[in-house]
Amino acid sequence: MLRALSIANDLYLALDEKGYGVQIAPAADDLDRIRIKEQEVESKDRKYGHYHSGSIWASDRPTVLYVDTVPIGLAITEMTERATVRYLDGEYHREDSRLILSAKPWQLTHSWTREQDVPCGRFRVIAYSPKKGVDWSVSWQETEQEALGALIPKIVETLKASRGTVQRLMDAEDVAAAARKKEREEEWERYLKQEDARKVAQALADSQQQLADIIARWGRAMTIERFFVDAEKRLNTTNDEDRRKRQEERLALARAMMESVDPLDFIEGWLAPQERYQAKFD
Repeated sequence: MLRALSIANDLYLALDEKGYGVQIAPAADDLDRIRIKEQEVESKDRKYGHYHSGSIWASDRPTVLYVDTVPIGLAITEMTERATVRYLDGEYHREDSRLILSAKPWQLTHSWTREQDVPCGRFRVIAYSPKKGVDWSVSWQETEQEALGALIPKIVETLKASRGTVQRLMDAEDVAAAARKKEREEEWERYLKQEDARKVAQALADSQQQLADIIARWGRAMTIERFFVDAEKRLNTTNDEDRRKRQEERLALARAMMESVDPLDFIEGWLAPQERYQAKFD
């Protein structure tokens, strides 16, 4: 931690001397921090953390400097290297650590080893564009032969010279973003028109189906009505007074259960297509 703070302090002071103050990006600028790769030698797999899926802490907003009006993100990370670690007393330790090398054989009876990415003590500085959609980054990393401190003048000059390149990429992304936005808006409008046409067609189909159901129901009501009319005619021709009186009462009870046969009553509840849905597009 102290080494990282020392590197950051030296780099930030060197940038400040050139007029490039380093700061946490203002929330209003809507800038993002890229995913920082911590492996010293990039590998196909990643084995960082207890379950090989650990993440490295990062601030909510990126650290940036502005070269004129061009934002450039900065990150400093300690790199990791693939090493063999051994489990001992509830923790993993490097196989070549003093603790493991000095352990007694009996202490290692119930221990085991595995490969893991561990901090190596060497650092990397990454500069990148924090603007969404702009793919630009450059990094410097120290080696056992060369510390990062010696690279700071080169880092400062590179950042200064990068202004034009990053600005062009930002401008190109603005144009591309505007084109994507227009395409999304046009696609959304096409979707709305398709949905509008579908709802218009559905309203027409629903109205037609409701009308067909009404006519069918009215037809059934008329069939029942013809039954009552025929029954009443036949009742008037019977000479059995008791039977006629009894059947008149039953016909009255049966009629009381029946709905109206007036087609206007049936059509009263029908909804026209325009009543179901009003088209929003021509």
